[in-house]
Amino acid sequence: MTVGQAGTRWILAATLCATLAGCGGGREQEAPLETLSAEEIYQQGELSLEAENRPEEAIRYFAEVERLYPYSEWAKRALIMQAFAYHKAREYEDARAAAQRFLDFYPADQDAAYAQYLLALSYYDQIDEVGRDQGLTFQALQALREVIERYPDSEYARSAILKFDLAFDHLAAKEMEIGRYYLRRGHYTAAINRFRVVVEDFQNTTHTAEALHRLVEAYMALGLTAEAQTAAAILGYNYQSSPFYEDSFRLLKGQGLAPDVQEGSWLSRVYRQMVRGEWL
Repeated sequence: MTVGQAGTRWILAATLCATLAGCGGGREQEAPLETLSAEEIYQQGELSLEAENRPEEAIRYFAEVERLYPYSEWAKRALIMQAFAYHKAREYEDARAAAQRFLDFYPADQDAAYAQYLLALSYYDQIDEVGRDQGLTFQALQALREVIERYPDSEYARSAILKFDLAFDHLAAKEMEIGRYYLRRGHYTAAINRFRVVVEDFQNTTHTAEALHRLVEAYMALGLTAEAQTAAAILGYNYQSSPFYEDSFRLLKGQGLAPDVQEGSWLSRVYRQMVRGEWL
């Protein structure tokens, strides 16, 4: 928006304020919405949202545009603004519902990409801290993927990709948290299963190096030195500068061992994939 456009918007907002509230009598003197045009009600919603930071009140105005002028262009614009206002008010379920209604009614509209992004964002912004149920994380990933695949050339695609990567990393963090819990309590097989998920399914996240080190710890605790050596070898090839590799190397050295790829385990297949690029 240019400076001139911004100035015009504020002039319109101020004029509308004077008309509706007498510019001194407050909102108690507001004219009945039924007497206003769709554009005037819409502008009241924008005023509440942008100038007064009152998204709950803005939602009421945008909903009234839909109710009083359901087939107008302003009703379409009010619907996408409802989704935005609900999200700003942190009423995420309502934000998703409004965004989905927009997509159902106007799938080919130029704002459809933004509606899909708002829907995804309303899942993403609800992602819980590590250690809790990750259902919303999966839903956020699915909705973000929709933005990326259906609207790759939109201005929201890049942001969706970044948030997708962060949400994906969040899932890996969940597996690591549970794996460390099992490892601390000596439940080594359960811990290995969690770290294996990270190594196999979340290789591009920030948690892979630690997952490999924890595998070294768990396998050494079980006396499975071949698997521990292989995990350490993968760690060395891909993350040699990581402090986790130094820890794994010291752990093996203390038992007279060194990182080395041993064939016959699932880790040897991971080694061929991650180091040699052999996927078949």
